[in-house]
Amino acid sequence: MNEIEINTSQNVNIKFKTASIGERILAFIIDILIKGLYATVFLYFFGEMMYEFSRIVEEWVYITVILLLFSPIWFYSLICEMMFEGRTFGKMLLGLKVVKIDGYQASFGDYLTRWIFCIIDIYTNAGIVGVLSIIISKNNQRLGGMISGTAVISTKNNINISHTIFQNISTDYTPAFPQVITLSDNDIRIIKENFQKAIKVYDPAVIRKLSEKIESVTSIKRNTQEYTEQQFIRKVLQDYNYFTGKEN
Repeated sequence: MNEIEINTSQNVNIKFKTASIGERILAFIIDILIKGLYATVFLYFFGEMMYEFSRIVEEWVYITVILLLFSPIWFYSLICEMMFEGRTFGKMLLGLKVVKIDGYQASFGDYLTRWIFCIIDIYTNAGIVGVLSIIISKNNQRLGGMISGTAVISTKNNINISHTIFQNISTDYTPAFPQVITLSDNDIRIIKENFQKAIKVYDPAVIRKLSEKIESVTSIKRNTQEYTEQQFIRKVLQDYNYFTGKEN
């Protein structure tokens, strides 16, 4: 498994392990099963209705309706990666994520490029093009990844970090959890808002759930002797600010 080095806006270089071919194939199979489940459930409940519908409308109308109803299948990966910050349900289950290799947030155009090139990478020649490009490319990228400047990383593995000091980096701050870079801006916003509310009314149950959720999503293992749940959450917010250069 290769490593990919991503440079954040604070000039912090973080090394992630790229997803293996086996992990990516398994995630793809899970996604195929989910799409198959959608189609099966739809046909089971509405198949007869659609058959009757096809008998009373023109063929082009019927085809248009079918395409619209099955659009969640056609656009599954594009919709999921946009909604879940580079993750489909298959990627979530295996701890995989699509990221930009230049350190910026992946855009709609990046996800769209990946989706379009699925036709060549995956659905042509039984996926041979995609597999070969992953094996040959430096960052284990398929064609869609190379053109969009994205790669699939594993968030389950240990992350190595190295950094150089620039004027915007505080030299006296020591981050503890580089894995926080796998969180999105929206994740941090939700964590911060709920944490502040819980502190204000002193709700230890919410604080505990937040701490457990952060550990689950980022694969961070909190040292209970070093950090209380409150201290852990504060450290995560501070580390995210350090790595991304955003005020929380």
